[in-house]
Amino acid sequence: MPPSPIDLVIFDCDGVLVDSEVLAVQVLAELLSAAGYATTPAACRDRFTGRALSSVVAEVEAEWGRPLPASFLTDLRRRDAALFERELKAIPGARRSVEALGRRACVASSGGLLKVRHSLTVTGLIDLFEPHLFSAEQVANGKPAPDLFLHAAAAMRADPVRTVVVEDSPAGVAAGVAAGMTVIGFLGGSHVTPSWAGSLTAAGAHHCIRDLAALPSALARL
Repeated sequence: MPPSPIDLVIFDCDGVLVDSEVLAVQVLAELLSAAGYATTPAACRDRFTGRALSSVVAEVEAEWGRPLPASFLTDLRRRDAALFERELKAIPGARRSVEALGRRACVASSGGLLKVRHSLTVTGLIDLFEPHLFSAEQVANGKPAPDLFLHAAAAMRADPVRTVVVEDSPAGVAAGVAAGMTVIGFLGGSHVTPSWAGSLTAAGAHHCIRDLAALPSALARL
């Protein structure tokens, strides 16, 4: 049989494997507002989904013209971890879909490695990927730059052209496209709005799915 045209599937974590985005933007909006930068979860979702916290803080501080509290990131990570421990769930069908891939897989997230491990452990998915976890904290530039996905492919010894990325955010889709990879946009997270598919397509997604159960068949068609 000829070799599979796909060497590797790279999953984003938040909003693709775990349904965390709606929780994360709630905490982010609360802490930003408490610091004096008034915002809402919906505004944070539309503006910051898929991006590293360091870039979010830098953008807010540049726009606001003042620094956020020195404890902001520590407080945010602590609040996220506590909320995830109580409420975080896996995206429906995540385990079955990964197990059905028949291909190597890894995770590449804008979140820190500690957060990624915690999220996957809480939701019972960690065994599917450990130790193949990658974070924007390992590269110079986070999404939408291609650095993270290229780093993950290199570490996994996979050809970017034969790599598929599964992403839920425009920033993540743009990063995968910039890395020369095929990108499947995922629309199954609870944070997704009716216009989300158009945003992912505009960012360059080659295909979109609403259910992870559709992923193996989508890969088979590539």
